[in-house]
Amino acid sequence: MKFEDLLEEIDGFGRFQKMVLLLSFIGRLTLPCHFLLNNYIASVPSHHCDISAMDGEVFFGNLSREQKLAVIIPRQEDGMLASCQMFHEPQFHVLDALSNFTNVPLVQCPSGWEYDNSTFLSTLATEWDLVCERRGMNKAVVTIFFIGVMIGAAVFGSLSDRYGRKPMLLVSYVFGMGFALASIFSSSFTMFAVLRFFTGLSITGIIIVSSVLCMEWVDIRSRKLVGVVDSLSWTLGCMVLPGVAYGIRDWRWLTFTVTSPLAVALISWRWVPESARWLIANGKVEKAQYYLKKCAAINERKTVSASIKAEVRERERSCDAVLSTIISEGGNRKYSYLDLARTPRMRRLALLTGATWYGVASTYYGISFNIKGFELDFYLNQFLYGAVELPSKFLIYHLLDQIGRRKTEAGSLLLTSSCLLMNVFIPKDQWIVRSIIGVLGKGFASISFGTLVLYSSELYPTVIRQNGMGYNSFMGRMGVAIVPLILLLDDMWGQLSQVILCAIALFAGLIVCLLPETQGRCLPETLEDVEGTSNCQDVIPAEAEEKEERENVQMQMS
Repeated sequence: MKFEDLLEEIDGFGRFQKMVLLLSFIGRLTLPCHFLLNNYIASVPSHHCDISAMDGEVFFGNLSREQKLAVIIPRQEDGMLASCQMFHEPQFHVLDALSNFTNVPLVQCPSGWEYDNSTFLSTLATEWDLVCERRGMNKAVVTIFFIGVMIGAAVFGSLSDRYGRKPMLLVSYVFGMGFALASIFSSSFTMFAVLRFFTGLSITGIIIVSSVLCMEWVDIRSRKLVGVVDSLSWTLGCMVLPGVAYGIRDWRWLTFTVTSPLAVALISWRWVPESARWLIANGKVEKAQYYLKKCAAINERKTVSASIKAEVRERERSCDAVLSTIISEGGNRKYSYLDLARTPRMRRLALLTGATWYGVASTYYGISFNIKGFELDFYLNQFLYGAVELPSKFLIYHLLDQIGRRKTEAGSLLLTSSCLLMNVFIPKDQWIVRSIIGVLGKGFASISFGTLVLYSSELYPTVIRQNGMGYNSFMGRMGVAIVPLILLLDDMWGQLSQVILCAIALFAGLIVCLLPETQGRCLPETLEDVEGTSNCQDVIPAEAEEKEERENVQMQMS
């Protein structure tokens, strides 16, 4: 007997599980805001050399503001003022000519820059002049943040398997909020970059711990629903962020606002239960019994709650047999990342899922970070990128039952790759078509990401599930950290980044085809389950009957 048998007795998706899902939802709401925050706080507004120091010069006479800019700052081919250079000396004859002078000596801006504040009142670029030759520092912030996320995924994945889900969730809440708020008071770019690194390292624990915690408390039938509802927190955050950023144009206040939900999550943490699966797998039977009785009571399974208490004394009934079986299989052994590579099937699983996470994360964030790649309004484009995830999540809910996890994941990746490839050949002046294809690509990428979180958690056994998810998240964030560098390749050829992302999505889609299907299967508890030496039932009895019935009908028809 397995843990799923016990969940059936105490209701695998009752009030208790819904409470866990709601508490998880609150903390996860802030994650997409921080992950996409750099789209706003690191934006580079229009700028040109600051000429305010020359306003008092006699030779300017009664020239208007526009005329002063014309004689001091050259214009580019598109008619806009040059961003990084100015004339060595005022060129008054420009006022009498319509053409620009290419042989006039130019110098770098000696007195800094003047920024257009119509879109942003303050960003990292305006705060520390991250423009011109320092423009790449804005992209570096993204990479630094996701390197922190990458390392944090490995750290929290290991620690939550060793010390439990609930304590590590608290650590992530406290340090994530602390470092994020501290970054607001940064006095230099270096200080801000360091604090963003630790913010990423800390905050990533929320997603990998809460996702697994929710999944370990529900029965087989409800895993799909929980996975979809849990991912809606990400969608809601993506939709809310552009609205918040539109109203708050200062980077410090914007960072404060998107971090504030963690305060609510921190208060509500006291009601978050520990994973009974993890407690049982680690031999902590009494504490597991406490949470199981609490679950039964909240789910109004009073008789089951009483029987659990009696079975602790008798140690002979079915519930206790379940606990004894799992404990004997899991033991008190401490697991680590090395266990991902000790056995053949586990090693193969880790390689395949790691490569898939790398591809899915790179593609998803490559599209998300490219919000300036179309001609739509800056905030509207980001909102559409978030809104398209709503139908994507509902589509996931139906596809997971209709065609299974593996086909949903592989199909969405191949469709994402197709959208990226189509936009390579669509001219940039057809921005409406490009925007539609881009939004569709984001929707398919969202399906692949939403499916992958659920799919991966179902593939790994309880004893190293957090290690597995930590490793996968590490691989995914490695891909995200490289995305800003891929986008910089557009300076060489405008479509190069899209071609690379298209190839990555295609490669990941092909790899998924090598993974086993998990639809209707109970969660593996031990390494033996993955290696195929356990007695875990493959599918839910009702589903098995339906499947057998369909096969019999097909045989009769043939």
